[in-house]
Amino acid sequence: MTGSDAQQHLKDKLYAHVEHIYPAENADELVEKMIALMDLNQRCFMPEPHKNLWDEGDCLMIAYGDSLLKEGEWPLHTLHDFLRSECRGMISGVHILPFYPWSSDDGFSVINYVEVNPALGEWQDVSAIARDFDLMADLVVNHCSSRSQWFENYKQRRHPGKDYFVEGDPQWDLSAVVRPRTSDLLAEVQTLDGKRHVWCTFSHDQVDLNFRNPDVLLEFVRIIRHYLDQGVKIFRLDAVAFLWKEVGGSCLNLSQTHEIVRLFRSLVEHAAPDAILITETNIPLRENLAYFGNANEAHLVYNFSLPPLLLNALVSGDSAALTNWMMGMPAAQDGTSYFNFIASHDGIGLRPAEGLLSDAEIDDLVALMQRSGGRVSRRALGSGASRPYEINISLFDAMRQRQGAGEDGFQEARFLCAHALMLALQGIPAFYIHSLLATPNDEQRVAHSNHNRAINRHQWQADELASALAEGSHHRRIFDTLKAMIRRRAQQPAFHPNAAQYPLHLGCALFGLRRESVVEGAEQTLLAIYNLSADMQRLPLAELNLDAGLRWRELLSGAEIGAERGDLMLPPYAYCWLAADAE
Repeated sequence: MTGSDAQQHLKDKLYAHVEHIYPAENADELVEKMIALMDLNQRCFMPEPHKNLWDEGDCLMIAYGDSLLKEGEWPLHTLHDFLRSECRGMISGVHILPFYPWSSDDGFSVINYVEVNPALGEWQDVSAIARDFDLMADLVVNHCSSRSQWFENYKQRRHPGKDYFVEGDPQWDLSAVVRPRTSDLLAEVQTLDGKRHVWCTFSHDQVDLNFRNPDVLLEFVRIIRHYLDQGVKIFRLDAVAFLWKEVGGSCLNLSQTHEIVRLFRSLVEHAAPDAILITETNIPLRENLAYFGNANEAHLVYNFSLPPLLLNALVSGDSAALTNWMMGMPAAQDGTSYFNFIASHDGIGLRPAEGLLSDAEIDDLVALMQRSGGRVSRRALGSGASRPYEINISLFDAMRQRQGAGEDGFQEARFLCAHALMLALQGIPAFYIHSLLATPNDEQRVAHSNHNRAINRHQWQADELASALAEGSHHRRIFDTLKAMIRRRAQQPAFHPNAAQYPLHLGCALFGLRRESVVEGAEQTLLAIYNLSADMQRLPLAELNLDAGLRWRELLSGAEIGAERGDLMLPPYAYCWLAADAE
């Protein structure tokens, strides 16, 4: 298809988006402005629908730009050196958390979207990483810093910024608004025109942007183009579910929000066919899955229900909730997939566990994590009450104890079992740097910052990390084990993010799934089985209904497995990947 055909295809899509979002605006003018800002007048690609932009070799690491520090060196240089020396051949991409100038929330209160925080390095450092690894960057669309030039201009009643923020009235009934925080929703500010009240979903330093003003949308189109030019491949739409506001409702997941995601998708895929959008929507499962649209919205959605369900299964020894969840998970269409993670810079969200774990199970999990040094963040309810919103703890310490037993000597085993399970699931796996390194809770950082999330945002000094990774340490053991596991996974066609997935029914103490690749030339059947308990488990091989016409082997050990006879003996928190080869 010619460039002109692709451009007309894009224009038709943009008109439809604009008419939904801004029915009162001049659609022709807005469309032409967006095309010009994205530089699509000269070069425009026709996207291929339902094309998978990933395979079983894809695996990402999540890190702050200053997760690793070395005296006399820009942190982005230090991170890049670590990626090249320790992670090449293991990960395909890296999510560098907000690397822009910021005022709070460890980067998510952005002062300037098109600059790199000078404490980290420069754009050329970001682009250098993007040349070696697929780069994911945050597009913080819901809000920006109260110290940004846009907000300063808002207060001074000048452009750009004068009409960029959502204003509210303290007399409005905003009790139905869904939020992840307990602070007041409206913040009073002084402007040249007198006092105003601005909408702040997350904090009073994070002022919500007014996407009812199409100029705000155009600003972000300009930012997207800049990021593409710097080598960004994966765009993480931060807190996007809160984007559009309607007084009197929840202000969550509104139709205009979904349409804006689709508009961004249309622009990005016509500009860079290999670019990917991922929505960060830490909300209940059904609402989260809606961001796939009809394979025309997000390419990837975060598998937010996985962290709390997997953690609960491993500390309780009961796989029931995890298995029930998997039974209800739809297969992602080609061209879409899940983004699997079990730890990140944020805590373990509990909203995605609503309806999957009972209130009592959630309360028990919260209590156990607190006994392991964790903190709990809460969200406000419309009634004035509050509920636990997320658990703040390093994943390594989250595995320290189990329900009813306390510390039992199986911390490392539980930790590795969790990652082995994540790696087997349909989707693309992502490892937080502090999980790869088995970093414990950082109590000192919490005390210094008075911020719960700081507990899992340790900054390693390069020489300190080198010592920690010395042979024989738990950091070294876990890092090497995870590396080997990731590399083995990358060789299995059945672990393609879109290969079929079926749950196995093995009782409460065990968890299992079947993965199948039917791609011509890459056919493979694979069973992944996990002991989630502290007791030895015996699994008769006959229960697995293995095809006797195939030769089965355990991938991580290389051992051959008989298809019909004998038992599979699984020590506490053991795991195995059984793969079939044609005879």
